[in-house]
Parts: sequence; C-alpha cells; structure tokens
Amino acid sequence: MDFLKLPTELPSTPLLDHIDSPVQLRQLNEKQLPQLADELRAFLLYCVGQTGGHFGAGLGVIELTIALHYLFDTPRDRIIWDVGHQCYPHKILTGRRTHMNTLRKKDGLAGFLKREESEYDLFGAGHSSTSISAALGMALAARHRSDPHRTVAVIGDGAITAGMAYEAMGHAGHTRADLLIILNDNQMSISKNIGGIHNYLARIWASKMYTGMRAGGEKIFAKLPQAVNLARRAEEHIKGMVSPGTLFEEIGFNYIGPINGHDLNILIPTLRNIYRLPGPQFLHLLTVKGKGFPDAEEDPIKYHAISKVGVAPAKRLKYQDVFGAWLCDMAEQDERLFGLTPAMCEGSGMVEFSKKFPDRFFDVAIAEQHCVTFSAGLACAGFKPVVAIYSTFLQRAYDQLIHDVALQNLDVLFALDRAGLVGEDGPTHAGAFDISYLRPIPNMVVMTPADENETRLLLTTGYDYAGPAAVRYPRGSGPGVNITPQLEKVVLGRGRVIRQGKRVAILNFGALLATAQKVAEKLDATLMDMRFVKPLDTTLIDTVTDNHQLLVTLEDNVVSGGAGSAVNEWLFAHKKSVQMLNLGLPDRFIEHATRYEQLASCHLTPESIEATIKWRL
Repeated sequence: MDFLKLPTELPSTPLLDHIDSPVQLRQLNEKQLPQLADELRAFLLYCVGQTGGHFGAGLGVIELTIALHYLFDTPRDRIIWDVGHQCYPHKILTGRRTHMNTLRKKDGLAGFLKREESEYDLFGAGHSSTSISAALGMALAARHRSDPHRTVAVIGDGAITAGMAYEAMGHAGHTRADLLIILNDNQMSISKNIGGIHNYLARIWASKMYTGMRAGGEKIFAKLPQAVNLARRAEEHIKGMVSPGTLFEEIGFNYIGPINGHDLNILIPTLRNIYRLPGPQFLHLLTVKGKGFPDAEEDPIKYHAISKVGVAPAKRLKYQDVFGAWLCDMAEQDERLFGLTPAMCEGSGMVEFSKKFPDRFFDVAIAEQHCVTFSAGLACAGFKPVVAIYSTFLQRAYDQLIHDVALQNLDVLFALDRAGLVGEDGPTHAGAFDISYLRPIPNMVVMTPADENETRLLLTTGYDYAGPAAVRYPRGSGPGVNITPQLEKVVLGRGRVIRQGKRVAILNFGALLATAQKVAEKLDATLMDMRFVKPLDTTLIDTVTDNHQLLVTLEDNVVSGGAGSAVNEWLFAHKKSVQMLNLGLPDRFIEHATRYEQLASCHLTPESIEATIKWRL
C-alpha cells in the first residue's frame, strides 16, 4: 500500500494495536502479516511526521522487521541493527509503540538503538558498520556457553562499504560462527537485477534438501576428493553466473539471494530455512528506501530524515552551506583543491562542488580511515585536499590523522561539521571531543569560528596554512551575520577583542559567542573571541591576566583536555597567577534533546553562565 502524504491523524491499526511485544506478533497467522505491514507503515509515517527523525530507512525494512521478530525468538535470538537509522519499526514492535510520540525528545525515546532503553536493543549504534563485529562477538560468546539461540546482523549497502565490516566477515568466516548477516540493499549498489530465478535459487540454497544434499554428497564422495572439489567448483560457477555472492562465498559465507525484501511470501520461508543452517550465512535483500511513500522512494536523499509536520525550514544559512560555498569559491581560484568526504556529500554541503568539479570530488563511502590516508596521498602528490567530515566521524580515523597526516606534516584541511552538541541526534553524533583529541597532535592547527563569516575566514586561513589544519563548526544555522564574499584570511593564531570590561574576562572558543556576549553585557566583562585553540593567542591572554580578577574560558567541547585546558597549561607554564573558571561540556554523555535543552543541562545558557561567574567572584 502506498501513502501519498504524511497522516496528520492517528491511523486505524487494529492488528498493531494489540502488539506490545514480539510474543504477541508470533501469535498472528502468517496470512495476517501483510496487513500488519500496511498498518506498521501507516503508523510509522504518522509518528515521524509528528516528531521528525530518520524516515526512509525505516520504511524500507518494515517487512524485514516483522519477519525477523515473527520467526526468531527475540530477544534470546539476537538481532543487531547497524547504525540505527532503520530501527523505528523495531522499536514499535518491541513495546515502545505508545511512546513513539516522545521520539528524539528530552527524556523520550532515542532516535537510535540504546541498550538502556529495551532488552531488545542488543547493541547501541549511531556510527555505521559495527553490527557484524558486535554480532560476531555475541555469536562466539553463545557458542562458548552452548547457547543454541541465533545471532543476526542487519547491515545496509552503505554501511557494508566500510573496511570494518569486511574485517568482521573475514573473522566470522574463519571461526565458522553461527551468524546470519542480512544485507539490506536499498540502493542496488551490488546488484541491479531481481527476478524469479533469484528468488527460486535463494529458496533452494536455503532449503533443507539442498543443504542435506550438499552435506550428504560430501560424505558419499569423502574418498573421492577430486569429485568433491569438482562439485564445489561447479556450484560456485553456477552461483557466480546468477548472483553477486562470490565474494561472500570466498570469505566463508553461504550466500543466499538477492531476494525481494518486501515480499513476505518469499522472505518468511527463506528466513525460516536459514534459521536451521549452521555456520556463517549471508542473505542479500533488495529493498526500496522509503517504501510505500512515493516521494521518499523518488528522492531517498531528501527523505533520509525529515522535520516534523508544520515546522518551517530555517531561513538563515546553515554552516554546511557556508562551507559548500567557500569550497566552490576556493576551487575556482586553486586547481590543486580536491574535495573529499566519507559518504557525507549532502550533509556536508558538497553537492554543488560535486557538480561543478566532478573530477576533483571524491565520496569514498563510509570509510573514514581510508578517506584520511587518501587525503595524505593526494597531499604527497602536491594537491590540496579538503576533507569534509563530521566531528564524531573523524574519531574513527584518529590513527590515520596522527600517523599518516600530522606526522608527515602534510597539507590537509579538515572541515569538521557537527562540532559540539547536535540536539536530537544525541551523544552518538555529538562533536564533543574534537578540541581535546586534536589539540595534542603536533603540527596541527585547530580553529573555532564563532559565526558564519568567521567560518569562511578561518577556512581560508586553514587552507593557506602549509600543514594539517582543522576548522570546527556546529550543526544548523548560525547567528545570521553578513558574509564577506572575498576569500580573506586572518593572522594565524590571532584572536580579537569584542568588548572591554572590568574584573571578568571571558575567552570564548567557537559557537557560543552570542551567549558569551549576553553574559559580558550583563556583567560588564571583557570578551575575547579567541578563534584559535592551537596556536593559542597567548598575547591576548597575557593582556587580561594582570588586570582581571577572573578569567573564564567557554567552549562547546568537553572541559577535559579542551581549550580551557590549553589556557590553564600556558598560564601555569608561565607562572601566571589568576583565578580560572573553565566552562564547557561536563564529563558525561549528553542525552538527546533540543540543543537549547542540552545546553541548559550543561549550565551553558546565559543565565547559568552568569550565575556561575557571580558565584566564583
């Protein structure tokens, strides 16, 4: 059933209304499952329309989610969902249906999987490509305990591009673990064709007859190794002609598919047969992202996630758009520029650049480690790579950043989007640590622009620097300052004084400048926009040390090891005695909520900051 628009009223879902756990789902007749799929899709459309959140991926796994919870004894049988973008149907069927209106809200359901939220969430995930490794750990633990229950990893065709996924599959093939990997292929990046022959062969390869013949044949020909080898080769060649599974077979998996992931008449019997098979199994499903909502099917990128119904889009430029415009402008001036991203083209604002400069644009898929070392190779060849990457995702390539870029002092600029708190996406996506993990790296320049124009200025400054540099900027829109169209730069390591005051000096690093300005006005404090964490503007710090009673550092990074720590270290090293107050994110993960609610929980609103400063005076 297709839905042409998002429901604005709660749809009628008589079957779904009586399902509060998979136990109740399993009491349904198999013939009722297509109706349940329609009801679940309608309910999901209504819920996401009311709360906002990831959209297309969940619609694409409605039938798979139903089939897994219907056939498998969850949570004793373990289902590990990769990333979590597709987890909303799973949440609905596992006791959280009546709480879906709290999705991504403060103290409500998380937008991703969360172990603390439900016994059915076996592994928390916000970053991709972790499911197979985690599932393999659980499968081998089960084998050690003689636990007969099965383990399933559900991974998408994007997530399986990461090297980590193949490392895990190689290990699984070696250990011969009882593990089922389900590839949810909704972009048809591995196989474009589907038809009766694939469905037919998939069901044969998963059947007891086929596996029995395979095992029986090996026994019969145990004394004839040449015949066994010939039979195996013939089987591989037949599969290779009609399926893309040769690679997975070589790794050590029994490959089945591809099959239509929306056809329960095929999906149910195939999964039922696979359940009985020992060893590593690989089921390849072809699905449609946004299935059942034509607009999402036609434009899966636009409908990857949506805002709730009735919320007008922000009119101010987003930071990602500031970066995208700068990237195009700089590329016009410098033919050495290459733009790189690990599967974040749209999110990082690189669409226009990819169209204008296709020969200098590389989306390397979900492969952050490769992306960073790839950039190092380009730099070695005399080019100027700009790596657009979310702050939280650069964490995945920390060794490559140190060993392959910084150690060799290579000329790479990192544009770190989603720095600081990210609101409803929660702690898995928050860029809470980048100042702390970048600051200790030799040769590294670390910049913290306070607004849209400063982002452009510091991108140009970092690009001009002959070495590794990072510019961190937040998610969403800035304060709306005018942007200078020229490609201007600032003096490396030089901050600026915003206002002169008395007693208190606030040293701001990054996007909380507008908040700091409100506090400075109330307290008649000196305010400095530091711009650089490394190199630190120690001259500016020195000017306020002797004539202010309290120095306050402010950043949207964890306090531990952050910009405030850099100021403390310099003051201590130079025997400067002044009262210090470091404000930033506390030593805990900040749960999902609006960005303002998150800042309030960290005591980083203007009122909280003012009260804290007064208490310290």
